[in-house]
Amino acid sequence: MTRKKYSDEFKQQIVKEAIETGNMSLVARQHEIAKSMVAKWVKQYKNPPVQKNNKKKAIDNSYYKELETENDKLKKLLGEKDLEIAILKDLLKNTNPR
Repeated sequence: MTRKKYSDEFKQQIVKEAIETGNMSLVARQHEIAKSMVAKWVKQYKNPPVQKNNKKKAIDNSYYKELETENDKLKKLLGEKDLEIAILKDLLKNTNPR
């Protein structure tokens, strides 16, 4: 039986799916890998081992930067929606006073 090597990107994708769904078994079945492997990757993600080189930190930093940019976009969209709702309420109040 040969051992498979998974890329860091693939592992991050699996961990992301497992955390989002909250169901490691489902993610493992979808990708045809062992549940214990997914659990191990999630555990490593939550408690990263201390490493001498900065390769792991660079990967994590890029992932966090991606999350921050997505978060900023979503905050902007939410602000725009709140403003739109306020304008529509104001228009409704002006056209249909009680």
